[in-house]
Formats: sequence, structure tokens, C-alpha cells
Amino acid sequence: MHVVPLSEKALHEDCPGEALTMATVTLVFTVVILAIVAYKLFMSGKAKLELPGGYKFEWSGT
Repeated sequence: MHVVPLSEKALHEDCPGEALTMATVTLVFTVVILAIVAYKLFMSGKAKLELPGGYKFEWSGT
């Protein structure tokens, strides 16, 4: 494998697209996972959910 060192100009170039891409991917995965969890909870017959901060949700199907 042949390694080529970067030039001084290449070392100082900014690449803001990488951070934006990672943030977008993280956001999409988070939204998808939360949507799946919410779907599973709301489609179940009975559910009880306790969140930090004292929030409690409970419902039962008829």
C-alpha cells in the first residue's frame, strides 16, 4: 500500500459535510427507533411506561 502525505493546503481545508452527514444519520436512526417503540407500545393490548422524572403512562385495551 502506497501512502501519500497530505499537502499543507489539504490539511487546512474544512470539511463540514462530514459532521452534517453524521448528525443527519443519527437523527434519522433515532426517529425510526422511537417510532418503532411508540408503534409497539400503542398497538399492544396493555402497556405501562415509566419515564425518568416521575412520568407514568398506563393503558389497557378493550
